[in-house]
Amino acid sequence: MAASTPILIQQARLLTPSQPTPPRLLSLSAIDSQLFLRFTIEYLLIYTLPSSSHPSAISSAFRAALSDLLILYFPLSGRVREKSDGSGLEVVCRSQGVLFVEAVSDFYTAADFDRPPRSVAEWRGFLSFSVEDVLDGSPPLVVQLTWLKDGALAVGVGFNHCLCDGIGSAEFLNSFAELVVGRLGRATELKPIPVWDRHLLTPQSRLSQRRTPFISPEFQRVPDLCRFMSRFVDEPLVPTSVSFGKIHLTRLKSLAHSTRRPGETAFTAFEVLAAHIWRSWAQSLKLPPNQTLKLLFSVNVRKRIKPNLPAGYYGNAFVLGCAQTTAGELGEKKLGHVAGLIKKAKESVGDEHVRHVTELVSESRVCPDSVGVLIVSQWSRLGLEKVDFGMGRPVHVGPVCCDRYCILLPVYNQTEAVKVTLAVPKSAVDKYESMVRNVAT
Repeated sequence: MAASTPILIQQARLLTPSQPTPPRLLSLSAIDSQLFLRFTIEYLLIYTLPSSSHPSAISSAFRAALSDLLILYFPLSGRVREKSDGSGLEVVCRSQGVLFVEAVSDFYTAADFDRPPRSVAEWRGFLSFSVEDVLDGSPPLVVQLTWLKDGALAVGVGFNHCLCDGIGSAEFLNSFAELVVGRLGRATELKPIPVWDRHLLTPQSRLSQRRTPFISPEFQRVPDLCRFMSRFVDEPLVPTSVSFGKIHLTRLKSLAHSTRRPGETAFTAFEVLAAHIWRSWAQSLKLPPNQTLKLLFSVNVRKRIKPNLPAGYYGNAFVLGCAQTTAGELGEKKLGHVAGLIKKAKESVGDEHVRHVTELVSESRVCPDSVGVLIVSQWSRLGLEKVDFGMGRPVHVGPVCCDRYCILLPVYNQTEAVKVTLAVPKSAVDKYESMVRNVAT
């Protein structure tokens, strides 16, 4: 694709809540305020429309619904800043507004999203307002409608990750869709009502009172034996996309169960697929056998802490599960062993673990280490494939930009299928794709 391929911005405006909301200063939780969450979650959804559709009417419905929804989600029209004492983040809520952008493209059609992008940033223009620093005064929410060459519609949405997690943002999008098509008359009819309550994930006790500070494994540094990060900087990253249907996932489960440890319970589809991706990725990079590797993944804690978080809580309500081993073991051990590491890491996340992590991040500016790390993010269970703005379900759901982090996505019209997207260094891409497509080992 030529670098000059246009996505033409026609209009950009700030939208505010359709009714006045009182000015407030709201604290974000210790989990929200973590350094590694200070980026934007960026979704790209593609819809095919009948030829009789009227873009101006659709845009008008989007704007009206968004302004109405902001009555309940008014913090998304505020601005995030650091507290004066440096203890975390807060939101200044004065109805400053969210950014709504309208654009057209004379190059792309819906069919172009059946393949991975040619480069990691090829689709950047579908969310043209890219927020590099969420604390620079930018709107926490950006929505862009781009009308494609064939009449299809691309909906790009960017959420400040400090304000909400994947589950919270997906709930917002589904509520947004309900309002656009009129299935709800007003935002106030939403059930459950969005809940702030960020104090529930900010500890009352202080870490300094502990004799032995708890350091969760994802924050522990490991030796870099191979200039690991330089592989992802010095080489071009090639986006890849591989879909796993029900048959493939069943085969992976069978392989994992045949090699699991005695007494180990059944694996989930996520555990076996993540294990298969991790092994394929690690072996394709040809890392030293003694290089420590980690697989990080989000664990929803809404029902893992006591008391459970209330329905409608849309803040960051997850901690990172961390499976760890060496590159050599990933290559030598069978799928069941690796899936077992992931299962064990997930099962270790309970109420006490969450409280320890919350205390740790409230007292320090720790970040997960990057050396030897693969992050897997499970978008396939968020409900993004159900977001129907009156145009049917999206024919494509994915990130705006592809990255070295792995994202599991839903597949259009295949309820149990998963699409795996991951950007891999150019020298490793052929081996990675060969290995990840082979589910017989």
